[in-house]
Amino acid sequence: MLSTTEVRYDLDHAEVQRRIADYLAAHPGRAGRFISAVVGHGHPLANVGRTIERLIFEEAFGNDTAVMIAEYRAYEDRSLFFVIIDGENGVPAGAGRIVEGTGIGLKTVDDAPTHIGVSATDILAAHGMNGEKAWDYTTVAVLPQYRGGQSQLMVSSLMHRTFLVTGARAGVQHVVTMLDRRAYRNMAMLGINLQPLAGSGPFEYLGSAENRAVYCWFPELAGDIAARGERLLGLRPVGDDAGARELLDQPHRLISAQACEQVGTGKGLDDLIILPD
Repeated sequence: MLSTTEVRYDLDHAEVQRRIADYLAAHPGRAGRFISAVVGHGHPLANVGRTIERLIFEEAFGNDTAVMIAEYRAYEDRSLFFVIIDGENGVPAGAGRIVEGTGIGLKTVDDAPTHIGVSATDILAAHGMNGEKAWDYTTVAVLPQYRGGQSQLMVSSLMHRTFLVTGARAGVQHVVTMLDRRAYRNMAMLGINLQPLAGSGPFEYLGSAENRAVYCWFPELAGDIAARGERLLGLRPVGDDAGARELLDQPHRLISAQACEQVGTGKGLDDLIILPD
């Protein structure tokens, strides 16, 4: 297990910039303003990802460094980070974290029983999780200066596409996650089939007053997201896609369609993802 001296949620700005500069120097020639760096739990950028997590969770829910260390201590050795880098300015724009496992031992599966009244064993049975590779998408964090407009669209889309590309490469079958109200809305907009974990409803969790535990079948994700984009663009019938029907009447329909197309197909994004060797 990683020691507490190796795990940091409190890097200062200068150290964050130094680590990003080192990473960019080692990966020259990338086109575009943003790139997505996929790194393991012990990589120098992993603590950049952890620091972004803490900044966002402390801002939104009051979860400081001590809370983050306590919550994630058991999962550090099985964590994978996506750090979105603004290469023009040499700073991070956002970060995501994955915890890998097969069922019990995933943070969502470990934490959910207390809140939904269903045992971890019954949660796994409800979703056919029988030992295949599973990912817990524990963090999706965009820094405040990259929220709104094209920057947020690019940063969040690149993060989600990185999840799909990296998960396909790893042979992931199952996905579980905890989502606050905003994150749930954003995921649903992409056309993802978000199944309530063991039929559960919303509950309070780590400062979030309206949190949901959900399950997804990974092999369907990219296709479902791309199909939502085609429906929003009028390239296929809306059919029984109630989410697409609702978005058709919204002024941001084309923005949503662009996000779905990019995340589902990788158009304009895949070349910006740097996977580990």
